[in-house]
Amino acid sequence: MTEECLEAGRIDELLQPIVDNYRRDSRLLLQILREAQKALGYLPAAALTAIARAVNLPRARVEGIAGFYSFLHLTPAGRYRVLFSDNITDRMLGSVELMDRLCNKLWIERGKVSEDGLVSVETTSCTGMCDQGPALLINGLALPRISVERIDRISEWIQAQVPLADWPEEYFLVADNIRRRDALLSVQWPAGEAIRAAIARGAKAMLAEMKLSNLRGRGGAGFTTYIKWESARRAARRGEQPMRFVVCNADEGEPGTFKDRVLLNSYADLVFDGMTIAGVTVGAGKGLLYLRGEYEYLLPALQANLTRRRQGGLLGGSLCGRPDLAFDIDIHLGAGAYVCGEETALLESLEGKRGVPRIRPPFPVSAGYLGQPTVVNNVETLCKAALIAVNGGAWFAGLGTKQSTGTKLLSISGDVERPGIYDYPFGVSIAQVLGDCGAGRAQAVQVSGPSGSCLATHEFSRRIAFEDVPTAGAFMVFGAQRDMFEVARNFAHFFAHESCGFCTPCRVGTALVANCMDKIANGHGSQYEINEIFQIHRLLHAASHCGLGQSACNALFDTLHKFRPAYERRLRSLDFEPAFDLDQALAAARQMTGRDDPAAHFGLGSD
Repeated sequence: MTEECLEAGRIDELLQPIVDNYRRDSRLLLQILREAQKALGYLPAAALTAIARAVNLPRARVEGIAGFYSFLHLTPAGRYRVLFSDNITDRMLGSVELMDRLCNKLWIERGKVSEDGLVSVETTSCTGMCDQGPALLINGLALPRISVERIDRISEWIQAQVPLADWPEEYFLVADNIRRRDALLSVQWPAGEAIRAAIARGAKAMLAEMKLSNLRGRGGAGFTTYIKWESARRAARRGEQPMRFVVCNADEGEPGTFKDRVLLNSYADLVFDGMTIAGVTVGAGKGLLYLRGEYEYLLPALQANLTRRRQGGLLGGSLCGRPDLAFDIDIHLGAGAYVCGEETALLESLEGKRGVPRIRPPFPVSAGYLGQPTVVNNVETLCKAALIAVNGGAWFAGLGTKQSTGTKLLSISGDVERPGIYDYPFGVSIAQVLGDCGAGRAQAVQVSGPSGSCLATHEFSRRIAFEDVPTAGAFMVFGAQRDMFEVARNFAHFFAHESCGFCTPCRVGTALVANCMDKIANGHGSQYEINEIFQIHRLLHAASHCGLGQSACNALFDTLHKFRPAYERRLRSLDFEPAFDLDQALAAARQMTGRDDPAAHFGLGSD
């Protein structure tokens, strides 16, 4: 939409139905901002002022929230907004070259909007399609398996202003790529069966089954699900409208992770069953699914699923025919902020705020969403709760290992013949996984994304389990031909980009680490930079406000120890070396003054 239209007084007219639809509720501010951007193309100053007035918030606060999320734009963006995945596995498949090709064909600079406002091309950290990259998003729609031929066609359609609805359907087909099925991915029962099983057991008996199962959270931290549910059930509700909540964390922003995409696409009923079981068990009346912004294309099918469930008595009042039970689910969309995967940052975002992690205690189970007792579980965790409701805790505990019961979904990508989703009982060895996915000559595996562990060949006998190699699900494989320094450098830039900026150690430290890695890559590195990285790693781990900063240097720390030659072959000296040529920087001054004597050169003149 042009600036002239916006200045013509149409903003209030366009925004009124949006803010009314969200009841002018400041807690739904992020959703209002997303919808306003769809209507206006971006979020101009006048729109922020109107929204602030409508939700009764200070104008500065609304602008601060809009500026926090990378998918919200305070300046005009292209009518075709193209976002290439900048994940390392997409880079390995040629995403950088493909983006350059598209930019050249469209006569546009990366990160800029074309002069006619038609198109903008930029990167996003990860699109959640690492198994079928290179991938990109156009106006929120996913396009996997990008090739030179597809880039050429896309550039032609954009230049001809062909609506996305008229593009070939096969360009938007995102495959599940399920390669190995076990307890979770073999489920075929109808929607609601797990809910009815849980209701038949009763809340106390369901809690007992959860305890017996020893289910631990599948988001990476591995906290015992029973303890979380029991604590929320016992916690006192507060305020004029006391409630308990169940929140499904579907903000899987960790590069290399895409299991939630598959579960939400093909196992949504199992996810919603798990949320409802959690609600019935802890006494919650409301569920909230926080869907990452990169998965916006999944939203229509998920909303349609919720509608069917309400019509079938699986949501809303008189749940499964029980007048004394009620539970419903809403979906909230994120807007491009990796830090919102942290549960308290997610709660802040759900409340319409910047996604800055909270200080704990209090923990969400006692004071979570809107200050009420809240259970926050990962998508996979809730699916496992549905399995337990049907099959029982003892059955679940019989899978996996004693400390890590059940199965684990692995999102496998990188240098493998068969990337995709694999369902394994806990305890499977790295070597077996590599063999199953056709990894060939792997030199390293990054488990659990950039914040996880980098394993070298001598560690491939280790096992996926909380007591050995814990993981949120990412399993990125790097062949012998890969440069592990460039892998770690990509991770360093990821954390610098995704830092929420709340605490100084993370905000500054991640940027310094990225700068050190760039300096080494550009041929100005020395042992000084290596020592700096180690010092910053210790500082970030000890002083950062949340897990993002604390784990930001994990990959660098591992690769420095296990693949040190990848760093050392780039070092120029043992002593500090400037990252730029100071004498060359003085060239313009010499030209302006007409001097070229030794005193006009850095390091050549007399003291």
